[in-house]
Amino acid sequence: MRDFKLPLIVALSCLILNTSVTATEIQTLQPQRDYQTLLTQRQVVDELLEQAAIIQKSPARVSNAGFTAKLPSNMERIAELLLQAYELEPYRVDFLFGAANANIYNGNVDKAIPLYEKVLSIAPDDIKAHIYLTTWHRFKQNRAENEKYFKRLQTLSPEKASTLSKVFETIDRITHQPITDKLEQPLGENAAIITLGYALNPDGSMHEILIQRLEKTLELAKQNPDSLIIVTGGVPQNNKTEGTLMKQWLIDKGIPTERIYSDDYARSTVENALFARYAVAKHKIKHAVLISSGSHVRRGQALFEIATWESGPQDLNIRTVAALDKPLDELQTVSQKDLLGIYRDSLKVLGLPTFNSGVLQD
Repeated sequence: MRDFKLPLIVALSCLILNTSVTATEIQTLQPQRDYQTLLTQRQVVDELLEQAAIIQKSPARVSNAGFTAKLPSNMERIAELLLQAYELEPYRVDFLFGAANANIYNGNVDKAIPLYEKVLSIAPDDIKAHIYLTTWHRFKQNRAENEKYFKRLQTLSPEKASTLSKVFETIDRITHQPITDKLEQPLGENAAIITLGYALNPDGSMHEILIQRLEKTLELAKQNPDSLIIVTGGVPQNNKTEGTLMKQWLIDKGIPTERIYSDDYARSTVENALFARYAVAKHKIKHAVLISSGSHVRRGQALFEIATWESGPQDLNIRTVAALDKPLDELQTVSQKDLLGIYRDSLKVLGLPTFNSGVLQD
């Protein structure tokens, strides 16, 4: 009986597809690729996402003191796979967002903007698309386009528009402040030193860049003996994490263990801010100094400030001290690459992930 059912189903399908449609009926978007020879449309889409997730988890990375990330070629391939999935599922705008954000990750803002605009061709009132378009036109200094999308965002969501404006003000202030490698004045009471981790070597030992940050942490810890010390970093190598090794290094140098809180879970600067902020809130910190490499401290400060808008303390004052990865005079001007990273990760702290498609997640 099974042999007769399939031709019957095919015949009925053809009959339905060939039925005339009146001009007033709604026509839904259809896949732009012929998948009929494949097993099923759903399985093809799932396979594309699985491939993207495997690439995302690849250990191959590009790394320097201010930026540790997936190889650009990996993100290009993820964008390609997501756009292939979108051709099969033309209502899945999460694929468009993911492809656009992969291009942002690679620094290709011009390639990302048309993908955000394509979302608006489907959902003209999409708030997230307006946030992205406002942000990246501002980054590109496209004033007219920036104002157009921001005005529309103010109409769609005044609260989100206000928050985004505050983000821009924070970024402008932080990127124009001088970088210093000294703490000119003591932190005072209710204070914390926050030190950001850096990717460990494959054998689980600490990279020289991380040791430089710890040496600066030790210097400030001795200057401010009553301050809490927060070390944050949770990417494992050889069954070790940055946070654990950072804490032990400080203990070996004579810092009491009870002064140190170790966050062993954060896998990025975004998670450094999102996870460590609760240690700051719990201990009612009023003054904090953030330590990282000179090309990274601006991003760290911006993300911590934005993260504490939600969790508090609301009156927290954050300063930065740099472990110098470049000459101090070179660090005074923020590079376009560093500025892009600040914009990108600020949006992530606000809750806009790079990827949000099934198995492909941040």
